[in-house]
Amino acid sequence: MKKIILIVKREYLSRVKKKSFLMVTFLVPLLIMGVMALTVYLAVKQGGDKKKVEVVDESGWFVNNLVPSGTIDYSFTSNYAAASKSFSGSDYDYLLHIPADLQNIQLLGAKTPGMMTTSKIEEDLTKVAQAHRLKDAHIDSAVLASAQADINVAAKQIGEGGEKDAHVMAASAIGLLGALLIYFVLFLYGSQVMRGVIEEKVSRIAEVVISSVKPFQLMMGKIIGVGMVGLTQFVLWIVLTFMLYSTIGGPLAARKAEAMKQIAQTQHISAAASTAQSAPEGDIANFIAQAGSLPIVTIIVCFLFYFLFGYLLYSALFAAVGSAVDTETETQQFMLPITMPLVFTMVVAQSTILSNPDSPLAIWLSMIPFTSPIAMMIRIPFHVPAWQIACSMVLMVLGFLFTTWVAGRIYRVGILMYGKKASYKELAKWFRYKG
Repeated sequence: MKKIILIVKREYLSRVKKKSFLMVTFLVPLLIMGVMALTVYLAVKQGGDKKKVEVVDESGWFVNNLVPSGTIDYSFTSNYAAASKSFSGSDYDYLLHIPADLQNIQLLGAKTPGMMTTSKIEEDLTKVAQAHRLKDAHIDSAVLASAQADINVAAKQIGEGGEKDAHVMAASAIGLLGALLIYFVLFLYGSQVMRGVIEEKVSRIAEVVISSVKPFQLMMGKIIGVGMVGLTQFVLWIVLTFMLYSTIGGPLAARKAEAMKQIAQTQHISAAASTAQSAPEGDIANFIAQAGSLPIVTIIVCFLFYFLFGYLLYSALFAAVGSAVDTETETQQFMLPITMPLVFTMVVAQSTILSNPDSPLAIWLSMIPFTSPIAMMIRIPFHVPAWQIACSMVLMVLGFLFTTWVAGRIYRVGILMYGKKASYKELAKWFRYKG
């Protein structure tokens, strides 16, 4: 055990002292704040970037009915030939030609219009055309609008304490976020274990180390050491992001809310709608309130469990692959069967697990050790039965022990093999080797 601790200490300290570790640790929170600042800038820019459109309406439906908005300012003229001739010397961004039969409406300009501009013009034209046709048909638009009811269904959960809100959106978001974090951690730090094994094997450092420790001890020390590095980086990301958001993110969120509110007012959106759409801090508070009704303790415990054992299981496989090859390019033939369970689970997560967390496929994926770290994390916020969680955890531990035993038998031989291209047949031979 002392030898494993020494290897863990060496792996941990050698990695956390690297400049690359410090740069990535501090740059990721700054990048998150940078993305947030960019969204604020784009929101402010959206409020001030107004396109001027000259409209030639030959139908007579849209003259003085197209109301300028926060992004588009309409003006009207009657002569299309004169307008198109003088367009290049004018200060208009686009020329909108509406034929009398409303067929082949064209938006002309020196530059190709953006998708948002085109969509906004189409939306404005559709509203005016609908109002005109309703008027011709002697249909009151107010009555029609009131008849189009927006019906919402509130999901409730019935338990021993009575009814309570299910908060499906919050459960889906938390489950998917936890699954994504585990997914990226398994790939990121598992591949670091593999690269570290390859580097030590090629540089012949492993030969010196194995003269003092057993190959299995070396493998476990490397896996635990790199895992501690990942956990340290993960915790620092959370702490630094929270600190930056407290000092910088709050004012940025308020500035974005103000910009979105101004845009909503210029586009004649109701105050209630603009407040609901433009207050991220309100959304965050609402999300936190909804998350409070979920099994938070169970979610956190399960996240830590599947984070730890999922990493240990896959890192052992990555270490075995690293010991079997001499270069990283040779790992591709062995990576597919290892990564396919994770990729498959993430693919079916949104289409199957989130839409029906109690389906047979979702339950089976949450029991199989190679897929349970992803599948079970998505299902946990939906109040999974305790017996399913316990069964999944037991199978996960057994899967980790079995995988580590298999990987250790391959590692002990592969770490000392040089110059020979490994195959699945060779790996099976190494596994059966009794020396």
